[in-house]
Amino acid sequence: MIRILLRWSLGIFYAVAGCIHLAAPAPFLRITPQWVPWPETVIFATGVAELLGAVALVQPWSRPLRRAGAIGLALYAVCVFPANINHFLIDMARPDRGLGLAYHVPRMFAQPLIVWLALWTGGVTDWPVRRRSSS
Repeated sequence: MIRILLRWSLGIFYAVAGCIHLAAPAPFLRITPQWVPWPETVIFATGVAELLGAVALVQPWSRPLRRAGAIGLALYAVCVFPANINHFLIDMARPDRGLGLAYHVPRMFAQPLIVWLALWTGGVTDWPVRRRSSS
C-alpha cells in the first residue's frame, strides 16, 4: 500500500512540475547551464517528459508502461542534476545567497532518493525492501 501511495505522490509531484515547466519556464531557463543547447526547447521537453512519466507511473493497467515511466523519471532526475548544481552555484554567488544552503543541500541529497523512489514505486527494483514470497 505504501508503494502505491508513494507512486501517486511522485506522479502528482512530477505532473505539477511538468505543468509549471510548460506554463512558467522563466525560472528554469535562469538555472539552465549555459552549455545546454536550445534551452527553451529543452525546458519545454522536460515539462512534457515529466507529464508523460507521471501518467505512465500512476496508470494501473500496464506494468511494463509503469516500469518505463519509472525508468524515464529516474533518468530525467539524473539529467536535470546539472541544473540543480548550476542553481546552487548561481545562488551562492549572490550577495544574499539566494535560497541558501538550507534549500540547496537537502535538494542535492534528495536527488538520488528521487531516482530510487521512481524506480522503487514503479516496480523496477525492490531494493532494499524485498517483497515477501508467497510460498
